[in-house]
Amino acid sequence: MAEKITTESLMDAGVHFGHLTRKWNPKMAEYIFMENNGIHIIDLNKTMKCLDEATYALKNIVRSGRKIMFVATKKQAKDIINAEATRLNMPFVTERWLGGMLTNFATIRKSLKKLAQIDKLMKDESFNNLAKRERLMITREKAKLEKLLGGITDLNRLPAALFVIDVKREHIAVSEALKLNIPVFAMVDTNSDPSNIDFPIPANDDAFKSISLITAHVGRAIEEALMERKKDKEEAGQKKEEEEKRKVDETVEN
Repeated sequence: MAEKITTESLMDAGVHFGHLTRKWNPKMAEYIFMENNGIHIIDLNKTMKCLDEATYALKNIVRSGRKIMFVATKKQAKDIINAEATRLNMPFVTERWLGGMLTNFATIRKSLKKLAQIDKLMKDESFNNLAKRERLMITREKAKLEKLLGGITDLNRLPAALFVIDVKREHIAVSEALKLNIPVFAMVDTNSDPSNIDFPIPANDDAFKSISLITAHVGRAIEEALMERKKDKEEAGQKKEEEEKRKVDETVEN
């Protein structure tokens, strides 16, 4: 099982610090413990409960062989999300969210195909025979596409769910997921609206340590599910081999 998270570790990472009370979203009221010096304090018992529900649901999705897309374009979350999604071999978006990335996925796939073609061209010997200006233009186009789409190059179908840091900032991604009935798991701060989020995780989505702790916990749950899926496949393969061997033995005996 994924390592049990505690209120102490959440507190140490500053997960409980919300926004200034004047910036709050009243729809977050159920997740707020108290107000302190003009700042809302998040109820960490609610955070732990929500985390348990979110990781349980995420594990079921991953164990079925589907992908979770990680989304975070804010500066303090980018590197964390990039590293964790890369480690788990999951798609991610840490640069600008392109409008239609989900709702117009066919167009995005064309761009991914173009990126693959450029990559193939640049590895070919004929690339060196092109004019210097042309090589420069192709190299620049590749860099631009990689910056925007580098995290989803292996995505050949829509993700099964999104894991989002800061739903207020990533509202376009959330909106697109909502239209396509793709569940959203997200860190939701006191200034955000949790009503459209399937699995809100009330937490400070601005602090590096808070984002890092929650993302690592979610990542461990996904890693566990990937290992369980691998084990299931190995057991199924072994069972199939044994069944085939039994049939062969029965044929020989008859």
